[in-house]
Amino acid sequence: MTNIDENIKASLRIANANRMVALPDGSIMPQMGQGTWYLGEDPAKRQEEIEALRLGVELGMTLIDTAEMYGDGKSERLVGEAIKGIRDQVYLVSKVYPHRASRNEILAACAESLRRLDTDHLDLYLLHWRGNVPLSQTIAGMEQLKAEGKIGRWGVSNFDIHDMQDLLSMEHGNQCQVNQVLYHLGSRGIEFDLLKWQREHNIPTMAYSPLAQGGRLREQLLESEEVQSIAKKHGVEALQIILAWCLIHPDVVAIPRSSNPDHTYLNAQAATIRLDDEDLKRLDARFPAPTFKTALDTIQG
Repeated sequence: MTNIDENIKASLRIANANRMVALPDGSIMPQMGQGTWYLGEDPAKRQEEIEALRLGVELGMTLIDTAEMYGDGKSERLVGEAIKGIRDQVYLVSKVYPHRASRNEILAACAESLRRLDTDHLDLYLLHWRGNVPLSQTIAGMEQLKAEGKIGRWGVSNFDIHDMQDLLSMEHGNQCQVNQVLYHLGSRGIEFDLLKWQREHNIPTMAYSPLAQGGRLREQLLESEEVQSIAKKHGVEALQIILAWCLIHPDVVAIPRSSNPDHTYLNAQAATIRLDDEDLKRLDARFPAPTFKTALDTIQG
């Protein structure tokens, strides 16, 4: 990609650094991060993916989200290589498989993730989705990892409102810091009840696939007259408008995936876009919020 002017880098770094989300434990996490699903699986793309992640950190997108499931550990290994020498600048997130989330197994799973990531701790560790292991066991394991300094805090992913209610009814369940779910302009189902419930309990939302995963839905978002018109008005790309929309919520963390530096640069610029009331009304009219309960939209990634 074309070299980015150092002044532009500095301004983007500041713009992203100023976007933080408060967690229930009193700590903060970056509002804009980097997803890594599918990264690390193609050796031919490895160096470019590492460059993209390192550029993202340099531009202030210091949160990096991965999981043991991604490429059976390949993504974690790639991230470990990418953050070598800059670990202290990174807010590192990984996830555990549900079938490995019992009290004892989660300790081993976390240790393996730490080895692949070449670090001694995670800033945030998530249960990837709810499985058959009792949540009480997972909570106990997470709390032990936290006490041992292996993780800073823990949360969940792909939990609907009834799952969150079950979680918070258990001992230490209120230590959950986030719920990571699918959320973007074309998938707003969580706004009907889950997002409101989490706000009532001061639990932020992490939005994975904030640009939509791909396929026809992503095309509809990018090609819609409203998104195109608003992008032209702001002098930016359509995908940046979709990402900027996600960032209007101060308690929503967005983790767009990028496998090349050019896309990473575009993602970082979204932090500087301010959608006005007219923009939001047009987007709401074209992609309305739900008026009834729907099943939680998921991509297990």
